[in-house]
Amino acid sequence: MNILKKKLNKVNPEIILRIIKKYKSPIWIYHEKIIQKQISKLKKFDIIRFAQKACSNIHILKIMKKNGVKVDAVSLGEIERALKAGFKGNSEDIVYTSDIIEDNTLQKVILHKIPINIGSIDMIKKIGKYSPKHKVWVRINPGFGHGHHKKTNTGGKNSKHGIWNLKKAYELIKKFNLKLIGLHIHIGSGVNYIHLKKVCQAMWTQATSINHKISYISTGGGLTIPYKNYKEKVNIKDYYKIWNKSRNKISKKLDCKIKLEIEPGRYLVAESGLLVSKIESIKNVKNRTFLLLNSGFNELIRPVLYGSYHYISVLPMDNRNLDYSNMIKVIIGGPLCESGDIFTQKENNDLYSIKIPIVKVGDYIIIHDTGAYGASMSSNYNSRPLIPEILIKKNNFIQIRRRQTIQEMLSLEI
Repeated sequence: MNILKKKLNKVNPEIILRIIKKYKSPIWIYHEKIIQKQISKLKKFDIIRFAQKACSNIHILKIMKKNGVKVDAVSLGEIERALKAGFKGNSEDIVYTSDIIEDNTLQKVILHKIPINIGSIDMIKKIGKYSPKHKVWVRINPGFGHGHHKKTNTGGKNSKHGIWNLKKAYELIKKFNLKLIGLHIHIGSGVNYIHLKKVCQAMWTQATSINHKISYISTGGGLTIPYKNYKEKVNIKDYYKIWNKSRNKISKKLDCKIKLEIEPGRYLVAESGLLVSKIESIKNVKNRTFLLLNSGFNELIRPVLYGSYHYISVLPMDNRNLDYSNMIKVIIGGPLCESGDIFTQKENNDLYSIKIPIVKVGDYIIIHDTGAYGASMSSNYNSRPLIPEILIKKNNFIQIRRRQTIQEMLSLEI
């Protein structure tokens, strides 16, 4: 149990058993204290803007608002979530970021005067036609990118995101009488300090090329968390220092005060989250042992999509002591009608085994660090209903999304 307690970061396993008893499994669990702790690490930045796509539950957004965090929205649905959570339009609270803007979304941002982070030239023309003087940012594609996986690389020639020619965009912004207030660069997930310095240089080059006074610079997101190693943590002090130096340099050149904004997603919520599933079957296949759970990639798609690693531990159903001196090798899989429904797989789709104590059917497997891109990327694949989300607040817990019923799932088709 010591390993479990360490990874759970002081979450009492007995609380998890109480949650399971009340709400059954599989289930998402978040811990508010861990989210607050992550927020506090970024307080040097003028604005912390949560990339809510990572975990968009309204109750999580309310935690962000309560702790002074602003929010990024990338769809009409995310705008509605932000408004429901108490964030306000016509303020710094919400920025809409996209490479397109659909008619119904445009109507909403005009109604609430929500600043738009523009990712394409066509957006400028559309916004300018219907909402002159609207506050806008420009998302810059600096011509290069970086990411922990090629699918999370959001810069360079293979990326659909951002604007390559800022001068052309700026001329159109002036033509359509829009108000440029900020510049934004995000090249992908993961922090590489060589790339970071290149990004800061690109921001300097772009900002000074148009010589326009701005109010904001956004560093984008992509801050990592130590999925594998407790020592693999982002040095926030160094990260801030590099960006702050760049901000001050640009501010002096443009002769204007500029707020430095950061846009984390996973950094704020990933470590707060757990996916708790029950072992339904233990199968011996030739020389391999498969543990089959009651959750699959319809819940957590990251291992299948990216080959992402998540620490996995065991919680016995009867709270018995586990024998860590007698370990077995297992592959962890789900219930879906897909051979790829495996949680222990690499980026090249090769399976790997992990060592765990001897378990039995009915015990629970906990997949850690799933607070980001877990529930928000889940689906009804194989016609499986969405599972509950539970929030631990101090030593108590509340349900923040109930389990979807099959009838609710089918109702859209009847």
